[in-house]
Amino acid sequence: MISAVLIANRGEIAVRIARAARDLGIRSIAIYSEADAGALHTRVADEAYALPGNTAADTYMNVPALLDIAVRAGADAIHPGYGFLSENADFARAVAGAGLTWIGPTPESIELLGDKIAARRVAEEVGAPLAPGTSDPIDDWQEARAFAEKHGLPIAIKAAYGGGGRGLKVVENLEDIEAAFNSAGREAKEAFGRAECYVEKFLTHPRHVEAQILADTHGNVAVLGTRDCSTQRRFQKLIEEAPAPALSDEQRTGIHEGARAICAKVGYTGAGTVEYIVSEDGTISFLEVNTRVQVEHPVTEVVTGVDIIAEQFRIASGEPLSFVDESLDPEPHGHAFEFRINAEDILNGFAPCPGTIVRFEPPTGPGIRVDAGVRSGSIVPPYYDSLIAKLLVWGPTREVALARAKQALAEFDIEGVRTVLPFHRDMVSSQVLADHGDAKAAAGIYTDWLDHNYRPSAESTSNIAPVEAIYAKRTQVAIEIDGKLVSVGLPENLFAADPAAAGGVKVASPSAGSQEGEVTAPYDANLVAWNVADGDTVEEGEAIATIEAMKMESSVKAPRGGTIKLLAKEGDRLDPSKVIATID
Repeated sequence: MISAVLIANRGEIAVRIARAARDLGIRSIAIYSEADAGALHTRVADEAYALPGNTAADTYMNVPALLDIAVRAGADAIHPGYGFLSENADFARAVAGAGLTWIGPTPESIELLGDKIAARRVAEEVGAPLAPGTSDPIDDWQEARAFAEKHGLPIAIKAAYGGGGRGLKVVENLEDIEAAFNSAGREAKEAFGRAECYVEKFLTHPRHVEAQILADTHGNVAVLGTRDCSTQRRFQKLIEEAPAPALSDEQRTGIHEGARAICAKVGYTGAGTVEYIVSEDGTISFLEVNTRVQVEHPVTEVVTGVDIIAEQFRIASGEPLSFVDESLDPEPHGHAFEFRINAEDILNGFAPCPGTIVRFEPPTGPGIRVDAGVRSGSIVPPYYDSLIAKLLVWGPTREVALARAKQALAEFDIEGVRTVLPFHRDMVSSQVLADHGDAKAAAGIYTDWLDHNYRPSAESTSNIAPVEAIYAKRTQVAIEIDGKLVSVGLPENLFAADPAAAGGVKVASPSAGSQEGEVTAPYDANLVAWNVADGDTVEEGEAIATIEAMKMESSVKAPRGGTIKLLAKEGDRLDPSKVIATID
């Protein structure tokens, strides 16, 4: 039996694992970087140990440091959570080599299924449908162009060892292939340490549907139902729901049995997810296998009653799944949504928004669960993922779950950093999300629907303020009109000395500069690459640089046209006060 576990992660998943460990009587050991000193996961765990540095490579992906702490703290197991080293076979081997229990699938399974090309071969062997794609990694962008010329556009360039949308680029024009190939490789190298990519035909307007797997060492491979994760921006999931709606019995069976067959074929053990895309004509195509617990695992937990993290501990201890005596595949009860609460600015293209959380007040009520990695006073550092919390809402039906979600999101209050809460409030009030649950509806959400259709709306606030005022702080004022109590949300600076201040806050943009012609980064970031050379002539709105923060790349655009002078070099750490270029 496991007695003490080192949690090789941070944030909400580290908190989640520590709580599950406590339920099972297992001592939890947290780790933290300098930026995470005092973070919530260090308080929830029984013990916490420092990792010098801030970058992921120096801290949460520093294998020797992690193993050293595990030995010093007396851990007999390591749980990697998701991200970081969770799908790193070499780390899994190193853990076993140190005499510790690895809470996850075998290194061999991680290598086989973590290699998307090898996973495609397994899916093909067991009869899972596949879109056309390369059977081996491609060496350069010209191979991707040749594939596109043969199979047509759009194509998807994917990191062979990637996941979570990082290292994934969809290309619709031949002239964009080179830049997309290079960007996919950079993102993959930064996030996963491997830059190899492959290419496949991208099915237009696909839904993203996945099956949750739990497999023990006794031969039981259970499918805990489906999830729909189609609501994404830049292929990063924002809303998930379970079970996946608008699937026929035939489609659902095919997804379940295909997932089971893939995992059984490779002797998989532990928690995992088999992902598919479902095209608008109903075609199902295998996508990949995530050999770890996923961010969205709680949405499956609340409809099945299965504690997936606790089952991971059971499997790693050699025990059978706790529910196999009842039914191998638990039947879902009701419907649930998960809303990822990211520190991102929706008015600035979902740009990362690190900073200090001044106020964190989650909602309450029936069917509400909040998995958070922060609280009031927590710091959101710029070095890691932007996820700070997850809101889970369950209801006996999809319609009730949506109604509860609308109220819960209205109650959720976070101040100090900009978050995606206004986006979620928009979505739960939209007809497109409601129609997504109806197989007969003509409309619905597909994986790049947000990128092409979403525009922030002021309707998610309690007044008719312009869109720019979405993030303005408001004071709720109770007013009695003809004996009826009415609550009105007013901007805090409504009665400021400067009348112009009442219009809300000024929103920074990627092209913002402190003075005309000055170029600055919109947030703390790394300068990945200049897209122009010193002395070039640029046009207003042109993407002149690529920056990276919280594992995501975005562009800095020219605030005006003219001749550019570069003042920063690639690799520099940027903050919004630093002028990185001027345009005359």
